[in-house]
Amino acid sequence: MKMKWLLVFAVTIVLTGAFALVVAAQPVTVTLNGERMEFYDAEPLLENGQLFVPLRVITEALGAEINWIDTPPTVIIARGDDIIELQPGREKALKNSQAINLEKAPLMVNGRVLVPLRFVSEALGAQVEWQAYRKTAVIRDPGSGAETNKPGEPAENLPVVGSLANLEKLLKEAEPFFGNFFWDLGGPRRNALTMDAGAAEEAQSAMKEAAPAPAPGDYSRTNIQVQGVDEADLVKTDGQYIYQVNRGRIVIARAYPPGQMKICSTVTFKDREFTPQEIYVDKQHLIVIGTSRKEIPCTNDPVPYSEEQNMMIYPPPFYIHPTVKTIIFDISDRENVRQLREVEVEGYYLSSRKIGAALYLVANRNINYYYIMEDKAIIMDQAVGGRMMEGAENPVPSYRDTAVSDEFVSVDYARIRYFPGFTQPNYLIVAGLNLAQPNEPVRVHTFLGAGDNIYASQQNLYVTVTGYGRPVARIPSYSPDTYIYKFAMDGGRVSYAAMGKVPGTVLNQFSMDEYNGHFRIATTSETPWGGGGDTSRNNVYILDKELSLKGKIEDIAPGERIYSVRFMGKRGYMVTFRTMDPLFVLDLENPEAPRVLGALKIPGYSDYLHPYDENHIIGFGKDTMEIVNKDGRGNIISTGVIDLGIKIALFDVSDVHNPVEKFKETIGGRGTSSELLQNHKALLFSREKNLLAFPVTVMESQSSTGTIPDYGVFTFQGAYVYNLELTQGFQLKGKITHLTGEDYLKAGRHWYDSNKNVERVIYIGDVLYTLSQGMIKANAMGDLTEINSLPIP
Repeated sequence: MKMKWLLVFAVTIVLTGAFALVVAAQPVTVTLNGERMEFYDAEPLLENGQLFVPLRVITEALGAEINWIDTPPTVIIARGDDIIELQPGREKALKNSQAINLEKAPLMVNGRVLVPLRFVSEALGAQVEWQAYRKTAVIRDPGSGAETNKPGEPAENLPVVGSLANLEKLLKEAEPFFGNFFWDLGGPRRNALTMDAGAAEEAQSAMKEAAPAPAPGDYSRTNIQVQGVDEADLVKTDGQYIYQVNRGRIVIARAYPPGQMKICSTVTFKDREFTPQEIYVDKQHLIVIGTSRKEIPCTNDPVPYSEEQNMMIYPPPFYIHPTVKTIIFDISDRENVRQLREVEVEGYYLSSRKIGAALYLVANRNINYYYIMEDKAIIMDQAVGGRMMEGAENPVPSYRDTAVSDEFVSVDYARIRYFPGFTQPNYLIVAGLNLAQPNEPVRVHTFLGAGDNIYASQQNLYVTVTGYGRPVARIPSYSPDTYIYKFAMDGGRVSYAAMGKVPGTVLNQFSMDEYNGHFRIATTSETPWGGGGDTSRNNVYILDKELSLKGKIEDIAPGERIYSVRFMGKRGYMVTFRTMDPLFVLDLENPEAPRVLGALKIPGYSDYLHPYDENHIIGFGKDTMEIVNKDGRGNIISTGVIDLGIKIALFDVSDVHNPVEKFKETIGGRGTSSELLQNHKALLFSREKNLLAFPVTVMESQSSTGTIPDYGVFTFQGAYVYNLELTQGFQLKGKITHLTGEDYLKAGRHWYDSNKNVERVIYIGDVLYTLSQGMIKANAMGDLTEINSLPIP
């Protein structure tokens, strides 16, 4: 019977010519209950992050029967009470007559039907884990009696916390390290989770999704680090609509055509504690990520009133803890946005990533070590009106997913694992969900550990945290290391892969990169600005897939520290600074023997490096002036450096041994600032359009004290728009502001955060849009003539 339906299907394909596809298979391994599966007639195919396998092999291995219907061509898979129907080329399936959306349709490869491994296996009751670092799909089939892990539980051999008593023991063992722990670890930080922002064309191709209505297919995307890995931001566009985080709500505006701009809807939130921070947008969904807080009853026995302490418990006691909340909306009708789901995790937001339909969240949840270890009673202060003071809390984190229940669920000790050698009283929480499967519960992974920064490739998530050595004679250690935790990602699933450690500290996400199976990381060791044995040095380490050291460059620019890093394929670029701005060109082609190729020393520094092409890179930072103080005899008694205006530079690295600053542009004087220097998402760049734009607040120095320019006077806030190409360099095309002439007259010498401050610049077709909290303005890209403006109430 099986031979018959395969033959009929092959004939049908030849006659219809539909769904035919011939591609080269990539080598992957598939195991079922620990045994490697063999594929004789067609190899598994890994295509765009989806693993396809021959239908016949996987269904027979799982004990299912298959049948075929000729018109329309349909495969019927049956096992027990479950019946699944698939049609090649169609991204929909039926399970027990219920429609299910597929991320990818079944394929026809060299006359064989290939189906999505995860969908078919899980639809038949099996569990699938993709281990990207081994290129292995692990299938566990409960029907065979094999032991399986609970959903969401890491399958790797990290030790389990297991109980409160063991948690106390682990915390006690790590206590000597706590003196050097950054207690603000989980709080707001500078753009902790980021990605390797490649050239603009890569960033644009990373998230190509069809516009929801006729509009230019040519529109800007968020400036991201890694192609195919989206990053959340304040503003998103789909080519016709603009979505903006705006004063505690989300504004959805029709932007194209610009003459018909209007506010379609304003999304507000029932939770008054919720503050939206950033968003994602795809063809079907608006995903809002923000912070809130929750109150959870405590089970500890209350302490009676004490005259000596002048304190009293007001029952019922509860504790307050910050949460990271993700709210998912259906935006098929922009004027009637519908909420679909909430996922809320206890802790502080670190960062997130979105790869296709998979969303990944990373959070830190601190542990009140002294409360747990000393078994302190819950104490309420009358001054706070009977509300619980910070510190009284449950020892384990909790979360909720409205796809399952509205109630918070505490993570069981048996599902909390820890990293050997952890040094922080903190939980690292990594959550993943698949937006294409709305009924599939969020997977929450909890580790005794912490995270400072993250980097994500399409297959792996890397979380880094600073750790210090054990104090000697109660004297803290100031020689920090960076611990690296690697997780494999697949369709919203996360599994621990490896752990490593390198000397020094990481600046931000751009200090990390994955290339050809290796992880590259740049660090600064020792104490910056120190002297003697504490002089800072800078390093690059290359680790293999197990995070074991393969190669390194150490002791770069002694006495300086890293200000920016960019990895670009076989090369790396590093800017260090103390009084000058050395740009180092690094050869990373051989992971076991990386080397410095060349260096350029110029005044100023770059906070952010962005690729222009293979041989040119753009630097954004500050111009500087060195100050030398001398005594009456002309002897130098002190030196220093002051920042001047913003500096943008185009570096030519065609000759890797002799990099050149080909063009530069300086904006304003002392006090001039731009969000771009701290957040790469504020940059709009298109090499094809010779377009570069970003928001800036300009301060002009009008006098000087001796040779030192005075702090500047406010003159402009808005967007600077440049033409940029290799022969003419930076050409200021114009400036766009949302401030009126009256606003500038009222400003005086200084400026402040205003609803009229331009925050982002995007384009749709040949129209440039600037966005502030109070307005969306549309200008012609050619000559920057204003077309229309839309006030935001």
